[in-house]
Amino acid sequence: MVSSTHASAPAIPADDKSANPQHRALIRLRGKRMAWISGGFVVLLCMVAVLAPLLLSPDAPFQISNSVLLAPSAGHWFGTDDLGRDVLLQVIWGTRISLIVGIVSALAAGIIGLVVGAISGYCGGLADAMIMRTTEIFQVMPIFVLAALIVAMAGAGETRIIAVIAGLSWPQTARVVRSEVLRIKGLGYAEAARCLGISEFRILVFEIIPNAVGPVIAVSTLTAAFAILLEAALSFFGLTSSDTISWGSTLSTGQRLLYTAWWLSVFPGTLIFLTALAFNMFGDCVREALDPRSE
Repeated sequence: MVSSTHASAPAIPADDKSANPQHRALIRLRGKRMAWISGGFVVLLCMVAVLAPLLLSPDAPFQISNSVLLAPSAGHWFGTDDLGRDVLLQVIWGTRISLIVGIVSALAAGIIGLVVGAISGYCGGLADAMIMRTTEIFQVMPIFVLAALIVAMAGAGETRIIAVIAGLSWPQTARVVRSEVLRIKGLGYAEAARCLGISEFRILVFEIIPNAVGPVIAVSTLTAAFAILLEAALSFFGLTSSDTISWGSTLSTGQRLLYTAWWLSVFPGTLIFLTALAFNMFGDCVREALDPRSE
């Protein structure tokens, strides 16, 4: 009988501690049912936002008819407003504005916070102290009041609103990144790279920042939820462009007709709530998946 001299290598289990941390985090995230539900809802909204311009003409949500304040029915699933406009079309079209503002603001705030936080944590000293005091000032400010004041002075517009929200939302990301950079520095990556003659800039960009990106994703999902709520609040108070339809502007139209036309407030308000909830829940799932203590 011929004996085998080579044993096949055992398969590495998905939860093996020696596996890549990002790979283990992805496996944990895939195993969370709530991540699938919340993430699927966000993906569905993104598909609606992308397909809306292909399925609807730009003037469809603005078309006025004689069907004024009709309750939800087979002909108008979400009813009509006081000008006869279909609320469902307004909600679909408004998905684009709300998601663009939320996602782009979160991305911009994430990039700013990542750069500022990485510099603060890596450089330390006076730069770290100044940056942290600046973030503390931002965090104690009344964000909505400040955003409303800036938008009122600078004028309405998607770009301005995105810039305002991103400019007020980056401190939280910066503080999270700073903590992560300090942790990574303690692992000896920077010292080992410095001994090999690698410049400080390359150490920061290629060794420190890539390992600190994970928490930024979790914080950015929470920032997106905050941005959607803030944009809706600004639209509700009439601080956005009058020729732009968003969930907040539709909700604003319905608040003065709440007792006679409840559907004008209920449908956009419910979508705002569910979208913010989905982003928050997905962010919590990502945060838990990135936490090694959850293993």
